[in-house]
Amino acid sequence: MQRSRSVTRSPLSRTVNHPSSLRIEHVRALCQHGLMTTWRRSDEVEALTTSTFDVVVIGAGMTGAGVALDAASRGLRVALIDSGDVASGTSSKSSKMVHGGLRYLQQKEFRLVYENLRERQRLLANAPYLVQPLPFLIPLFGSNGVASKALVKGYATALRIYDLSGGWRIGHRYRRITREETLAHLPTLRTERLVAGFLYYDARGDDARVALVLAKTASVSFHANVANYVRAVDVAKDDNGRVKGVVCRDELTKNEFTIVTRSIVNATGVWADSIFTLSEHQPSRRVTPAKGVHVSVARDRLPADVAAVLNVPNDRRSIFVVPFDDAPFTYIGTTDTAYDGAIDDPTCTPEDISYLLATVNAATTSNLTFEDVTGVWAGLRPLLAPEKGKKMKERTADLSRRHQVTDSGDGVVHVTGGKWTTYRQMAEDAVDKLKPYVNGIARVRTKTLRLYGVGTWRPTNELEVHLYHRFGTDASTVLDMIKADASLGERAIVGQPYVKAEFIFSAREEMATSLVDLLTRRTRAHLHDARATLDAAPAIATLVADDMGWDDADVAAHVEAYRSLVEHEFSAAGLAL
Repeated sequence: MQRSRSVTRSPLSRTVNHPSSLRIEHVRALCQHGLMTTWRRSDEVEALTTSTFDVVVIGAGMTGAGVALDAASRGLRVALIDSGDVASGTSSKSSKMVHGGLRYLQQKEFRLVYENLRERQRLLANAPYLVQPLPFLIPLFGSNGVASKALVKGYATALRIYDLSGGWRIGHRYRRITREETLAHLPTLRTERLVAGFLYYDARGDDARVALVLAKTASVSFHANVANYVRAVDVAKDDNGRVKGVVCRDELTKNEFTIVTRSIVNATGVWADSIFTLSEHQPSRRVTPAKGVHVSVARDRLPADVAAVLNVPNDRRSIFVVPFDDAPFTYIGTTDTAYDGAIDDPTCTPEDISYLLATVNAATTSNLTFEDVTGVWAGLRPLLAPEKGKKMKERTADLSRRHQVTDSGDGVVHVTGGKWTTYRQMAEDAVDKLKPYVNGIARVRTKTLRLYGVGTWRPTNELEVHLYHRFGTDASTVLDMIKADASLGERAIVGQPYVKAEFIFSAREEMATSLVDLLTRRTRAHLHDARATLDAAPAIATLVADDMGWDDADVAAHVEAYRSLVEHEFSAAGLAL
């Protein structure tokens, strides 16, 4: 069911401190030329101020977008808001893998692995253009051409249990491969101790785009109202202490307003304690953040056609080496360390990079150095804090990735913990908890619900394949733009697959408000190679200026905002621009 939107746009006054705000004359010009999108932030914000909702979902990451879709598809009137962009927190900074979690078997989290693998299969079925199977390689090292029997047996047993837990549903079972086959997948592995390898299968997906498509499906198909850059600043309650609204601030215009609602779902991840505090008016510490860091390098420095699992020397952990889908880069991650810094600004440190590169260099002859790093990203996992009165004795890597849904009894439901592979189950559990506050919640539909962009259109060439895995059936619209103007089919950034039409499409159709949105989440250019992306930033900002309503000063401000982001991240990591 396609929702129609009005063609007029609410004027946004220009603010000096946010370069993405629009001049009213630009808005009028765009409307006159028919360039306004069918999914516009301004329409969504206006609806938030004039409608009554069954539930306001705070946090538009993977979990919050999933909650919005679950609730809206079950017949509820839904608002989804986030103080930043869709997926701008943890949900754009994961390892991009949809997996059961082989290491959770070591922690005897068998139910968690089963649940993860079940939800992995649902994502593969419901979003086939966004999530695809990916082989994983486990190299086996030994001495004198022989690997330890205990090591081989341990891996074989774990992989067999993994398959039996649901891994087999992907269409492949694990198998042992030869030394030569192992080297073919990861050519720079050190050969002096390499004996053989195991190959098993999981899946991968672009986390930021999955979250965006979840939000768009909720909005376009099920009438949810979705608005990024809207911050919840207070929870309004009636005389009986029950929720009656969410006091918000539009972070682009600084206007404050109240969303009238019967209930709230707190799906803010590592920011969950702030919403607990707003609701309960007392400090809360229910979430323990753990930092995860990734780095990118050129594919020719670390060639790999599958993901690889490498053990960290002298540590009970492993890291992944993963090829980006169609970009000539490989990324390495992740760290898993306790974090007590500012949750709005986790950064990669020189120590983080050294940890990752040392692990890769111990297993390969790539001899990676800081100079090889082209991109970095750091995110925070929202792990459940120890129960009151208990101390955290475990490493964060050993803490459970289970989720928890709690009902405060006042109309606020909190969903915490978990991992993005199981976002759908987390969302279902959260919406079920709304039944005391909202009547008429229908049965869950998301188990088999195809996401926006799934259809019969299929690619036939390299460019179409690239666009299909980003936009699904909307790829045909991007191709039509290129047919109308061949220059839009040109690469926008040296060494990266993105074409100019993609940025224009995202500016028109994907609720981007800034150049940072476009370069870090609508595309993953920033993660691939931040230096090359920075070089191309002025041209890309100019390219989308008409659709975004930017004048020359706005373009310059957006480029400077992106430059500041790159300089901040690279400086913190000890990297030179």
